[in-house]
Amino acid sequence: MKNLLSVSFAGQAGFIFETESGVKIGVDLYLSDCCFRYFGFKRLLPYIYDPSSLKLDYIVATHAHYDHFDPDSMPLLTSNGNTKLICALDCIPELERLNIPKTIATFIRPGDTVETPDFTLIAVPCDHGPQPPHAVGILLKIGGKKIYIAGDTAFRADNFSNPVLSNPDLFIFPINGAFGNMNEREGAEAAKIVNPKLAVPCHYWNFAEHGGNPQLFSNAMASTKIAYSLMRPGETINI
Repeated sequence: MKNLLSVSFAGQAGFIFETESGVKIGVDLYLSDCCFRYFGFKRLLPYIYDPSSLKLDYIVATHAHYDHFDPDSMPLLTSNGNTKLICALDCIPELERLNIPKTIATFIRPGDTVETPDFTLIAVPCDHGPQPPHAVGILLKIGGKKIYIAGDTAFRADNFSNPVLSNPDLFIFPINGAFGNMNEREGAEAAKIVNPKLAVPCHYWNFAEHGGNPQLFSNAMASTKIAYSLMRPGETINI
């Protein structure tokens, strides 16, 4: 029998995965309101996790945009000396700027595989436009489960058709339809190609400027037989 894996939604594109043995992996966490200070994008969702008290074994950042690599939270999240980072290449300048030692990080590009004692991570292509050329999607194999996180990406049928990614237990993807990301209909189309056991959209409602309507996504999914969940920030499900 496969182990249960808990999946918690942290808002925006952030998720925390916890195995039955207690290993915690944070992916693309945005826990502050730093995007308002840097870019004028005010956080509209409530704060769910306190980065000064959140203990994670691993943090994964699919690219260096601040709603995925949070410069206000990252020093706090890594201050315990035990947390390991797995980051896209464009996170290197941010680590240097924040004085976070690069020795705790593994840097990934599409095609790379990272083996840890707790899971396997495969970096896969995404298309977030020319501004973050090093952005990646990730495939996690953990606790007998297969999780495909598309990262920030436009709709690319060729990327989603990769047989390595097909039929995952969980597929996570953006639906905000702006800043190089899929919209609600395209997210549903991607889900039909990937054919997951469960589809979970993200990247909506955190910034007024970003767009994304989960009801439109639900409408687009109505003609499919794919199970999906609209997760509430702070909600945890088991897969």
